[in-house]
Amino acid sequence: MALMPVLVLAQLPRPTSPYGGAGLTLADVQGLITTVARFLILISVVIAVIFIVWGGMMYMMAGDDAAKSGAAKSRIVNGIIGALVVLAVGLILQTLAGVVNWTAFFNV
Repeated sequence: MALMPVLVLAQLPRPTSPYGGAGLTLADVQGLITTVARFLILISVVIAVIFIVWGGMMYMMAGDDAAKSGAAKSRIVNGIIGALVVLAVGLILQTLAGVVNWTAFFNV
């Protein structure tokens, strides 16, 4: 009775590894990071431009209301600051990618 599971498992086919295929290289990782960074920078710049346009529309519709025009100016300034920060991050990433010699890691 105790050997019954062993006899049943002996009839199963040999399992295969679900992790088959080519290995992941540093070039693949670098390409993935570059693609994700470019996508996030693009989306962030688009959102910043939307905030700037939204603030401009709010400023035009504010009329004589000082509170609404102040909020609109604040939204425009925040959109510009956000765009500058995102573009600065992109510049920093490009600078770091240029400083780091990725080919040095392939000689390992």
